[in-house]
Amino acid sequence: MDGERKRPTAAEMDAVVRQLYRNARTVQDVTRLTGGTRKGVYRLTLDDATSCVLHVWRDAENWWPTTDGDVDGPFAPATGLDLFAAAHAELTAAGVRVPGVRLLDRDAGLAVVEDVPGGTLEALHARDPGRAAPVLARLGELVRTLHGRRGDRYGRPLSLAPPAAPPPHTVVRDRARRHLAECARRVPAIAAAEKRIAALLDAAYAEVRPRTGYRLIHGELGPDHVLVDDRDEPVLIDIEGLMFFDVEWEHAFLELRFGETYHHLAVGGLDEPRLALCRLAMDLSLVTGPLRLLDGDFPDRAFVRSIAGHATGRILARLPSP
Repeated sequence: MDGERKRPTAAEMDAVVRQLYRNARTVQDVTRLTGGTRKGVYRLTLDDATSCVLHVWRDAENWWPTTDGDVDGPFAPATGLDLFAAAHAELTAAGVRVPGVRLLDRDAGLAVVEDVPGGTLEALHARDPGRAAPVLARLGELVRTLHGRRGDRYGRPLSLAPPAAPPPHTVVRDRARRHLAECARRVPAIAAAEKRIAALLDAAYAEVRPRTGYRLIHGELGPDHVLVDDRDEPVLIDIEGLMFFDVEWEHAFLELRFGETYHHLAVGGLDEPRLALCRLAMDLSLVTGPLRLLDGDFPDRAFVRSIAGHATGRILARLPSP
């Protein structure tokens, strides 16, 4: 795969427009948007100055060169039109705002959705924190609505775990062990502390008590995965990782990504031992994942190195003095 993604062809664009508008519109401009690492996202501007957003799932749009043991289950690669469609339906049923779907083409592996005009919450907060504050408050309400949807089995909406499956905290612990072994092969500072980190992981796991019932979570909800519409309402995107799971996994990620604005999203009643396990496991995944991207030709290499470096620092900072 080349370092530059290959955009859909003009013929593919024309086919999309024909399906949507019955030849009444033509494409005037195509802009590639930031859309994660597993799919291509493009804004199509039409001859009447309206626009829509095209999502394309195909190998040429996927930057990930390798996978680990997560070939199925809640942490399997979150990619594909079927996952998108199921997540969109689940969120819509929950009353959570997502871009409206205009076209799903399973044969072509693409979707066309509403173009939400206001950009990301991350960009809004950077240029106008005062305007972003009420949007963050509304996002907190939206997240609580999302987490209010419950299930008695965990997993993606299309692949809920069987009743006899290991509980989520065991899935998190086992995955974190694999990530720790991989981190130790790649990062000398983690290799030097591998046994101490493993002990910390096992101690965190031992404190977690069993539970029944799970909540719907986005799975990777940062301010870059929230758009702001023309009424300053938050709109969730990059939804393919949606799943029923321990809500503490979501909050471990929200804490990291929202930082000083996390208080808008915080809730009471979280299980602190489970949250501690999720924080450590999350950081191990944030070392492993970026370093895997560097195995391929992902272009923004400094950015992913910084993610891995910050996560490494957080892991080592948790260790008690020897």
